[in-house]
Amino acid sequence: MLQKIKRLSMQRWGWALVVLSCLGLLGTALYFQYGLDMQPCIKCIYIRSAFAGVLLAGVIGLLGAKNTSIRVIALAGMLAAAAFGIQQAYDLLDIEQLLAEGGFFSCSLFAEFPGWLALDKWLPSIFEPTGSCGDTSWQFLGESMAFWSAFALWGYAAVAAVLFLAQFARISDNPYRC
Repeated sequence: MLQKIKRLSMQRWGWALVVLSCLGLLGTALYFQYGLDMQPCIKCIYIRSAFAGVLLAGVIGLLGAKNTSIRVIALAGMLAAAAFGIQQAYDLLDIEQLLAEGGFFSCSLFAEFPGWLALDKWLPSIFEPTGSCGDTSWQFLGESMAFWSAFALWGYAAVAAVLFLAQFARISDNPYRC
């Protein structure tokens, strides 16, 4: 079973699917921002950067699908970016819950990216926070954007974890073995 999964990770179409799905989700986020005028808060920006990290890992995997080391690096990056995004999405869900219960919360107005990765300075139209945390004006099936972001990131994390474990399986050259 792990051998089949490892073989799948060696094919470029799977990595292309990760890249295309991330581009679609990031494009959707930009549509919400610029098309529907829903301004992103700092947590939204961090979640967006996590999707960009998954996208970057997907591109690395796409370019080096046949190389085991590059695949492992891409999968580790995908898992790390998804985990970061999940944490940010849960933080935002907690903020939404607090505000729904009548509490008060004020999030940071400025992104705190490390100096070597100043996304808010390099691409302010994509990574600069312009809204306040806890806005749940958009919902799908009764859940907020933070919930659906966490859902998508959990999907990426699960796929990356299974593929990462499969990298340690040995592929047999014997055509009579499964």
